[in-house]
Amino acid sequence: MNFIRLYTLIRRQMDSWLRSPINSIVSPWISAGLFIFIFGFVLGGRIDEIGGVSYLLFVFPGILAMNVLSGSFMQAANGLYFQRFMKTIEELLVSPLSYFELMLGFTVGGIIRALVIGSGILVIGLIFGAVTFASPLLFIYYTIVIAAIFSLVGIIIGLWANSFEQLGALNIFVITPLSFLGGMFNTLEMLPPLMQKIAVFNPFFYFIDGMRYAMTGFANSNLLIGNIVLLTLLFGLSGVVWYLFKIGWRIRE
Repeated sequence: MNFIRLYTLIRRQMDSWLRSPINSIVSPWISAGLFIFIFGFVLGGRIDEIGGVSYLLFVFPGILAMNVLSGSFMQAANGLYFQRFMKTIEELLVSPLSYFELMLGFTVGGIIRALVIGSGILVIGLIFGAVTFASPLLFIYYTIVIAAIFSLVGIIIGLWANSFEQLGALNIFVITPLSFLGGMFNTLEMLPPLMQKIAVFNPFFYFIDGMRYAMTGFANSNLLIGNIVLLTLLFGLSGVVWYLFKIGWRIRE
């Protein structure tokens, strides 16, 4: 692996959102701040503790996880789609980058954007007193793995999409609904019995619950199962993305 080539590709991904920081970075900060204030700070004062922590501390990890995964997804999806749209993807195809380096470059670009968004949200959370760390190392682990998974998903969507509507469809119809249904604002026990059975098949439930455990020490799921889900998705999607780059799906047509 050539680190100079890889750094160049990652820097190129970063330049794409550094040119429009208001939309790429500041907008998620504002949105997260409103969620924290309304759902955590205002409503949280009227809700009893959940799992031994205040409602503000309970909802914050879910808000953070949603923005981390959304930011990494949009970075990878938009970055690859617009390179296809502008035909600049051909520059990558004739470059000496390996398929693994292509996958890693787009993935790391999404992770970096997610970390910048997440860092800003942590600062906002500190202002409201919503930030605690039961395990800082686990927090870093969950943040990076979640961001990597959705960077890989973003690459697949960036390859698949043929329009701006298709590009945003997954975020609107899948990511946002499953985040809300993944325990962002509630525990599993608060749901009706049927919804409880359905929720355990929602991978977003394990993303949010893992982040919540790392920050508060409260878990609503089996952490071993959750990590199996995360790592299976991470390595499975990595293999899919590597193969799609290898066969040139939607980029050599």
